[in-house]
Amino acid sequence: MKHRLGSLAAAAALAALVFGPAAARAQITAAAGYTPPDDTPKFNVGGTIFADYTYQMDPLTKDSDGNNIHTSGFNLQRAYINVTGSISHWVSFRITPDVVRVGTLTVGGAPVSVPGLTGTLTYRLKYAYGQINFDDFMKGWWARIGQQQTPFVDFMENIYRYRFQGTIFVDREGFLTSSDLGFSTRFISPGNWLEVHAGVYNGEGYTQPESNDQKAWQIRGTLRPAPNVDILKGLRLTGFYDGDHYVYHAKKTRTDTALTFENPYINLGAEYLWADDQNSSATKPVVKAEGYSIWANPKMPYLGDPNNPQDHAVGEGWEALLRYDNLRPNRDQPGHKKRYIAGISYWFPVLKPGIAAALLADWEEVKYDGFLPGNANAKPTERRLALHTLFNF
Repeated sequence: MKHRLGSLAAAAALAALVFGPAAARAQITAAAGYTPPDDTPKFNVGGTIFADYTYQMDPLTKDSDGNNIHTSGFNLQRAYINVTGSISHWVSFRITPDVVRVGTLTVGGAPVSVPGLTGTLTYRLKYAYGQINFDDFMKGWWARIGQQQTPFVDFMENIYRYRFQGTIFVDREGFLTSSDLGFSTRFISPGNWLEVHAGVYNGEGYTQPESNDQKAWQIRGTLRPAPNVDILKGLRLTGFYDGDHYVYHAKKTRTDTALTFENPYINLGAEYLWADDQNSSATKPVVKAEGYSIWANPKMPYLGDPNNPQDHAVGEGWEALLRYDNLRPNRDQPGHKKRYIAGISYWFPVLKPGIAAALLADWEEVKYDGFLPGNANAKPTERRLALHTLFNF
C-alpha cells in the first residue's frame, strides 16, 4: 500500500514538473463519494405556441364596402423554436427564433410593400446567447453574452403565467422589452433569500439595431424575506432600475418596484413604474410617466389520486385571471389609460416541469379617461373577447 501511494505521489510530482499543476491534479484519484460534474455535451429542441381567436366588440370598424363590422380573426402570437444545450457543465447556450408578421419596409423615409413578403408570417431571432456557469463556486451564478432576456420582464413572466394572453404592464406599454443584445450576470445568495441580475444592453430591444453610443444599464434585486417558511416562501420583493439615454444627456430611465406571492391556491402581484423620457433630444422637456398593475390568479388545484405517484401533476387545474393596469403617460397632463382583464383558464395535467398546455377565455377592456382633445391617447374604448391557447414542450 505504501509503495502504491509513493508511486502515485511520484507520478503527480513528475506530471507537475512536465505539464504543470493541472496535470498533477488529474493524476490523483478522486476521493470516495465524490461525483464529478456531468460534462457530456447536450442538445435539446422544444417549442412554444400561442394561438388565439379574438373578437373585437368595440370600436366598430369598416370593411372595404363601408359596412360597420366587428373585426375578428385567428392569430398566432408566438411560435418559438427553442434550441438549448450545453457543451460542458461550464458552458451552455440557447437559440430561439420567433414568428412575426412582416410589415412594410421603410426606404428613404417612405413605406415600401414587398410583394410576396409583406403581411406574411416569418421568423426573426428572439434569443441567441452563450452562458458561462459558475455553479462550482456559487449555485445559480452565471454570466451571459448575446441576445438574451432582460432582468425584469423575464423574471415577472415566470410568475405571471399569462404571457399567452398578453405581455406584462411595462412591456405592453412600451417601457421595457423582453430581449436585448448585451452582457449580464446573475447570482443567488446561499439560502435563496437574495437574487441579483444586472447587465449592460444596447437599449434598443431585440427588434432594432443599436443606433448610437448609449447603453442601458439594468439591475434587478429580489428579496425573499422568509425562504424557509412554507406559508411565506413564495413572497418576493423586487426593485429594478434601467438607466439609459436616447442620445447624450437625453434621459431614458425606468424604476419599478414589485411585490409577488405564489402558493398552490393563488398567485398575485403588484408593481409600480416611474419613467422619464427625453425622446430623441436633450433639448426636449422630460416626459414623466407613472403607472401600476395589479393581478391575481386564484387556483383550484388538480385533484388527482394522492396514493398514485404518477398522478401528481404539475401546474394543472382551473384558474381565474384578474388584472387591472393604470397608466398616466404624462404626469404634467390629465389622462389615464386603464386596462381591465378577466378570464377563466384550464391548465391540463402534465407530469414534467417545463411542459404546459392551457386554455384561457377572457374579456378585456381598455379605457382612455380624461385625455384632452387632440392628445394621441384620446381614443374610443376598446372591448374584446378572446380564446387563448398555450402549448409549451
